[in-house]
Amino acid sequence: METQATAAREYHRRIMALLEKIEATQMEAIARAAEICARSIAEGGLVFVFGAGHSRIMAEEMMPRQGCFAGFFALVEQALSNHSSVVGANGLRAALYLEKCEGYAEEILKSFRFGPHDAFLIVSTSGIRPVIVEMAAGVKRRGMPLVAIVSRAHSESSPPAHSSGKKLIDYADVVVDNLCPPGDCVLELEGLAWRTGPASTVTGAMIVNMIRSETAARLLARGHTPVLLPSHQFVGNLDAEEQLERFYEAYRKSLAHLYR
Repeated sequence: METQATAAREYHRRIMALLEKIEATQMEAIARAAEICARSIAEGGLVFVFGAGHSRIMAEEMMPRQGCFAGFFALVEQALSNHSSVVGANGLRAALYLEKCEGYAEEILKSFRFGPHDAFLIVSTSGIRPVIVEMAAGVKRRGMPLVAIVSRAHSESSPPAHSSGKKLIDYADVVVDNLCPPGDCVLELEGLAWRTGPASTVTGAMIVNMIRSETAARLLARGHTPVLLPSHQFVGNLDAEEQLERFYEAYRKSLAHLYR
């Protein structure tokens, strides 16, 4: 039984099928998303990447990460994402409750002084939670372009959870479908009442890296060379250490308009 690992193989098969389908169906949306990002960064703006719960992983995958570059900003609200304790202090109950609180996202947005060239990328598999919907509405009220990474199957089959009756996809200028099924998980096992094998982290990471890569290519085509974060694992490599300092400085400068 150990050598066959049939459940593991089936999960791998289903995930690989989703990744292939992303390449087959989502390239136009990914290109449009990258164009928004490249235009924003080339003009001195920031692309904020926001997600609640496990979707915040996509924000951290975008920035900071080896191969990332100045111009992206991981907007991670700890109260919505720091739930690894599950119960007790900083547990899952509180984070899930806050996702349903209307008014919370606006308080997050009020902490920033956005510039005329800033843009947003919001990640949410369901796209219906009040904090996500309100974040999207606040972004559009401020006149910023909005890219959404969402499961259309989940979002379109779910009733709205925000009092406005709106969903993330109602506000987005570009929607990239992560192709996850309703409920996210892809694997049914006999004896389990609920599926296992969540897909959105894998497909989401693929999508944000595709957007990042295409954004870099479009910036270069504009004559704008992104300042990349190198691997800091090359111990003793002076070139990597110097590049790391250049990245820190470029990132610091990219934030300047937020604090004027």
